[in-house]
Amino acid sequence: MHRPNMAVEVAGIKMRNPVMPASGCFGFGEEYAHFMDLNALGAIVVKSVTLRPTMGNKPPRVCETPAGMLNSIAWQNPGLDIFLKEKLPFLRQFQTPVIVNLAGKTAQEYGDLAGELEGIKGLAGLELNISCPNVEEGGVAFGTDPVLAAQVTAAVKKRTTLPLIVKLSPNVTDITKIAAAVESAGADAISLINAFTGMAIDIRTRRPVLGNITGGLTGPAIKPVALYMVWRVAQTVKVPVIGIGGILRAEDAIEYILAGARAVAVGLGTFIQPTAMLDVIRGIEDYLQENGIDDVNDLVGKLRTD
Repeated sequence: MHRPNMAVEVAGIKMRNPVMPASGCFGFGEEYAHFMDLNALGAIVVKSVTLRPTMGNKPPRVCETPAGMLNSIAWQNPGLDIFLKEKLPFLRQFQTPVIVNLAGKTAQEYGDLAGELEGIKGLAGLELNISCPNVEEGGVAFGTDPVLAAQVTAAVKKRTTLPLIVKLSPNVTDITKIAAAVESAGADAISLINAFTGMAIDIRTRRPVLGNITGGLTGPAIKPVALYMVWRVAQTVKVPVIGIGGILRAEDAIEYILAGARAVAVGLGTFIQPTAMLDVIRGIEDYLQENGIDDVNDLVGKLRTD
C-alpha cells in the first residue's frame, strides 16, 4: 500500500516527519529513549540550555489544572558545558536533527551561547526561548516587546550559521507584531506558542499552589487560543511556522497544519502518554492516506474560510 510523503523541511532542517517534542517536555532525550526509537521523530528539541548551571524555581513546581498543567520549573539545566560533554554525545547516535533551546537574561548571554555552539557537531538548529525576563530591562520578557524580541534575535543571528527558530510568548496583545519583528531581525522559522502565565490557589491554606506563585499553563486548555495565534502568524510571516499547544492526538496536529504550521511540537501529551508523538505521526499518515493526499506539505495552510 502506498504511503504518503511525511518529510518536511523547516528553515533548512530536514525532518522525516513534522512531529517533534516541545522544549522542556522531553528533557535531553535520554528520559524517553526507553519508550521509543528517537529516530522515529522529525526532530528532537532539548530543554532550555543556559551558559551556567541553573537551579530553576523553588518547589512545588507543577500542578494539574482543568485540561492542563501549570509549571514553574523555569530553566533548570546543568549548563552549557555539561550539555556538550554529557548530553549531546547521547543524541549524536541518532539520525534525528537536534535543536537546542537557548535561554538567558541578556541579549549578550544569548549571543554568547550561540557563539559557543557554533561549529559543534551534531546540532541542526537553535530555538530561542524569548519568554525569559530581560534583567537589563527590569524583568520585562524579551518576547513581550517587539524591539527587545528583535534585539535578541539579531544578537544570536550574528553569532550563528545554524537555522534560527524563535519561540514566541502568547502573553502579548498582538502576537503578529512580535512575529514580524523577529522575522525582520533574521529568524529563519517561528515556533508558537510558549506557555500562558497562570496561577492556582489552595483554598485550605489560602496560599499559591506553586512555590513561584505563578507558572506556565500548557495542555489542551490552551489549544484553541494557540491554534488561533498560529493561524494569524502563518498569515503574517513568510518563514515556516511550528505549532505548539495542547497537541494530544493526530487530529490536533492536523488542525495546526491546516492553520499554516509546517511542523508541530508535542508537550504535555508526552507526560500523559510517553509514546504520544508516535501515535500522532501514525495518525497524520493515516489521515493523508484516507483523504488521498500524497504529501503532508500539501496540507499546510489549507484551511477553508470561504
